[in-house]
Amino acid sequence: MSSVRRILLVTHDDPLITRAVLPTLATLIAGRGVELVLGEEEVAKHPDLQPVSVDRPDEVDLVLVLGGDGTMLRALHRVMGRAIPCVGVNYGTFGFLTTLKANEVPDNLDVILGGGLEVVELPTVAVETPEGRFVAINDVLVTADMLGRMAVLEWAVNGVQLGKLGCDGVLVSTPAGSTGYNLSAGGPVIGWGVDAFAVTFIAPHALDGRPLILARGHEVEVVSRTRGTASRVVVDGHPVASLASGAMATMRMAPEVAYLGILPDRPFLSRYRDKFGH
Repeated sequence: MSSVRRILLVTHDDPLITRAVLPTLATLIAGRGVELVLGEEEVAKHPDLQPVSVDRPDEVDLVLVLGGDGTMLRALHRVMGRAIPCVGVNYGTFGFLTTLKANEVPDNLDVILGGGLEVVELPTVAVETPEGRFVAINDVLVTADMLGRMAVLEWAVNGVQLGKLGCDGVLVSTPAGSTGYNLSAGGPVIGWGVDAFAVTFIAPHALDGRPLILARGHEVEVVSRTRGTASRVVVDGHPVASLASGAMATMRMAPEVAYLGILPDRPFLSRYRDKFGH
């Protein structure tokens, strides 16, 4: 990527977590002739931060994210579909999508601002429901709407009926999302750069509820067959729609792309080893 002139700042939902480091960071960025931009929500969280700009928050070269994976997903959704990478500094619990620890920012700021980041294109998954279309960077979950209730789901791929089974839910994951809930549910990890998605049943009450990896162009249909309660559709951890009994959710890889900035010496496999290997 080319050198950076304007940066949008996105921080953790709790402003106290990042407040102490922001004045120094803003000064370092301004000292390199780069404009730091805040959106309305960040101005509300950090009203005294200077020097910053609040004009044209969507016309930037880079998004600098101070937070964990939830903050990263929020930032990636904000600029999804535009060639604006998001680079993360981990102020969260796990931070798999982040590339820096908090104390590493000063030593790597010239790399970030000088165009030295590697930009990874993250494919997304779209889900179509009776309530609308939604796009996930990590995953789409279809589960029972009532806590503790087993979901009964009928599913098909490309029109081929694959049966009906009881489970806690079905998860459709991108490569980025494959190391999240999908991994915890025993699903396959998909390396970044692979243009495919995973279908994983969560706690299936059946012998044939095995994970499946599908290439772009395949279409997964899930019909809610749970009696007495609806099914819930959750996108990147946020409920977005409800499926009445007999209603369908259709999932496929989407044309939208999210752009993730990482340090060149921290590729996917080293992150995977460091986060999960001990």
